[in-house]
Amino acid sequence: MTKSAADRRPLPTSPFKARVPAPLKRFAVGDRVTHDRYGLGRAIAVEGDSDIAVLVDFGSRQERITQPYARMFKL
Repeated sequence: MTKSAADRRPLPTSPFKARVPAPLKRFAVGDRVTHDRYGLGRAIAVEGDSDIAVLVDFGSRQERITQPYARMFKL
């Protein structure tokens, strides 16, 4: 038996709550951020309204961080 690629729909009578998708993280130029791997930095460029990637200056290096921003947080 294989798993279907389709999303599961919760039944209206189900006692379990439906999963709520996490809100998308949005970054703007000039935002102070912290990254689990690179540390503190500042967003210096944003691609596609931060839907695609964010270029961050971490002092000693510049990194292009792409979606999802699981390890990066706005300060």
